[in-house]
Amino acid sequence: MVTGTIGAVLQVLAIAAGSPLLVGVMRQVRARMEGRAGAGVAQPWRDLRKLMRKQAISPHGTGWVFRLAPLLLAGTALVAAAVVPLVTTASPLDGVADLFAVTALLALGSVALALGALDTGTAFGGMGASREMTVLALVEPTILVSVFALSIRVGSTNLGSIVTATAEDPLSVISPVSALAAVALAIVTIAETGRIPVDNPSTHLELTMIHEAMVLEYAGPDLALIEWASAMRLSVLLGLLASLFFPLGIAGGDAGTLALLVAVVAIVVKVALLGVLLAAGEVFMAKLRLFRVPELLAGSFLLALLAVAASFFLA
Repeated sequence: MVTGTIGAVLQVLAIAAGSPLLVGVMRQVRARMEGRAGAGVAQPWRDLRKLMRKQAISPHGTGWVFRLAPLLLAGTALVAAAVVPLVTTASPLDGVADLFAVTALLALGSVALALGALDTGTAFGGMGASREMTVLALVEPTILVSVFALSIRVGSTNLGSIVTATAEDPLSVISPVSALAAVALAIVTIAETGRIPVDNPSTHLELTMIHEAMVLEYAGPDLALIEWASAMRLSVLLGLLASLFFPLGIAGGDAGTLALLVAVVAIVVKVALLGVLLAAGEVFMAKLRLFRVPELLAGSFLLALLAVAASFFLA
């Protein structure tokens, strides 16, 4: 239990401290591939520090919903970082590391931010919130169904149990079920984190904004919390993807201190590699038109359904 607690603390610290660096790595990769020097890997942390020093400003007419949204978004991201098996599968929170609970945590953060955007009463806030809810309605069922396809052979929707079963039988990943579920999860990870081709995190064009439209009215520490939480959500989802399909190095229940440190290094390397691949892919992709995004997400949901059907057929 003590080892599991240490592992859970380590993975929360790794996500909290390393997520802005992951964003910096992805920006640097894109800059280099586009022929630019880039601002450096640590630039997101410098941006957060600058925002934290500024005064918190709330638009006229907003209430507690607007002010609570950044805190709730950051809080759910930290809880998800503690619950999802990234470093160890023996966390004391393993009992609540259920597929439905983690999906609900992610959805709660998105809904809180959308409500905060609606509370401003601006056209951009309402537009971004409506678009975010459209994406959320298609993303969350895909996450549930795709991971459920992996849980059928385990007999449990507990993420720790699924990762443990995969670690004990690595060859189980080489199957049509895993391939279909992996593609579906990869697509919804891109959509959930607002990356190209679903959304562009660096755009400020009103016709294309989704996430950025919801945070235009935030400033100072509130905006810093939102940016930090968004980076953590990206790290958690990439880490979950790595743990479900490539749990190499993750510590078990009888792991020692050295194994936990190796697990931290392993998850950092895996998440960084996935981030680099995602950033490199964005260089060669253009953002989809908004009305084409539901088609992409519906396709990912179909892949998840096929994964479930294949898992029942192969069981």
